[in-house]
Amino acid sequence: MRYSMNVVAKVLRLMPPLTGAFREALVDFTYADYTIPKGWKLYCSTGSTHKDPVLYPNPEKFDASRFEGSGSNPFSYVPFGGGPRMCLGHEFARINILIFLHNMVTRFKWNLAIPDEAIGYNPMLSPQQGLPLRLLPRRL
Repeated sequence: MRYSMNVVAKVLRLMPPLTGAFREALVDFTYADYTIPKGWKLYCSTGSTHKDPVLYPNPEKFDASRFEGSGSNPFSYVPFGGGPRMCLGHEFARINILIFLHNMVTRFKWNLAIPDEAIGYNPMLSPQQGLPLRLLPRRL
């Protein structure tokens, strides 16, 4: 199921569960000719990092093979955060997504009831109409 896990990683790169996180500068530092004083709040945008063409050439293209081999550069793929504050349930969430994907693909034929449904943030990604699906059981 490596390819399926690559698909899950790709979906999480394009649509991460969180849009970013705030952090506090612990010391004064300079970044890109800007001085950031100690105590300032910084916002790290997961979505912007995941769509940076320097890190991911042609970032909007759905290419699950990007996650084969050694995968992404360190801290360029952070759908669940990174370092000591990474989501404790990140592996549990990935496995649940993989199980859901496997069951949807193997047990059902499905299509979107609203094909052009808009997706917004509330504060996480959320389909505007609830993403209704038409499910038909597959004959085994």
